[in-house]
Amino acid sequence: MEKKIYAGQPVITLNNGVDIPALGFGVWQMEDLKECENAVMKAIQTGYRMIDTAAIYQNETAVGDAIKNSGVNRDELFITSKLWVQDTSYEKAKSAFQRTLDRLQLDYLDMYLIHWPYADFLGAWKAMEELYQEGKIKAIGVCNFTIEKLEELKAHANVFPVINQIELHPIFQQKELQVYNKENNIVTQPWSPLGNGNAGLLDNSELKAIGEKYGKTVAQVILRWHLQEGFCVIPKSVTPSRIEENFTVFDFELTEDEMNVVRSLDTGKRLFFDPKDPEWEQKMLNAVADI
Repeated sequence: MEKKIYAGQPVITLNNGVDIPALGFGVWQMEDLKECENAVMKAIQTGYRMIDTAAIYQNETAVGDAIKNSGVNRDELFITSKLWVQDTSYEKAKSAFQRTLDRLQLDYLDMYLIHWPYADFLGAWKAMEELYQEGKIKAIGVCNFTIEKLEELKAHANVFPVINQIELHPIFQQKELQVYNKENNIVTQPWSPLGNGNAGLLDNSELKAIGEKYGKTVAQVILRWHLQEGFCVIPKSVTPSRIEENFTVFDFELTEDEMNVVRSLDTGKRLFFDPKDPEWEQKMLNAVADI
């Protein structure tokens, strides 16, 4: 299997042998396309080599422009996008994937994910398996899948997901799902790893004390915790100083006691959407976007 070195960064080897940078850059909620393009350019210049977008973010074109103009070779980057709910079926997945490639101005994706476990995700997975076998996608995975949905997929899949991208941050850690992912050789990839700027989390006195010990911010301490837990983490920001700050997390290491301080912050309460919520599922099934 093809192995890559991403600018000397730590990598995680996925269950199909592909390496992914352990720290990447997300672009959720970046609706201003020029701002998104500038942020991705800044991220790549800073050293990030994994960029995570999605069709529903409606900024794939901006991400593609940034990749094209970054001065970094395509094969030195790891690019992920996601299949939206309205296209989650066998036929629609193939055409949606091609639209994503066209917007990104690429001829392959490093990783493609099913965004939510709704609609005909088994049909969509079959289409993704075929695209994977054809070499158009280097790795396939899922987002927001519960243990039950992963078991359903497992019963029908020929290729098992490499990643499950889920809401995960110190105040909502999904420990049971973490264990399931690990036992099934699925990498856990937290989205909103800093709790979407949750004031109580970023002002936490214990985390501040840990940060002061290392000359780091609370955000850097949290990202370091994610990395040491073995997660593949994708913080996002449009602020150049924060983009740099979030990347400067490879030069210190938390002790086990400090890791336990972060683990102890788990409340078990989501900040965002519950994939098991039937109202949310129906809302997603009804949400048709021009993508």
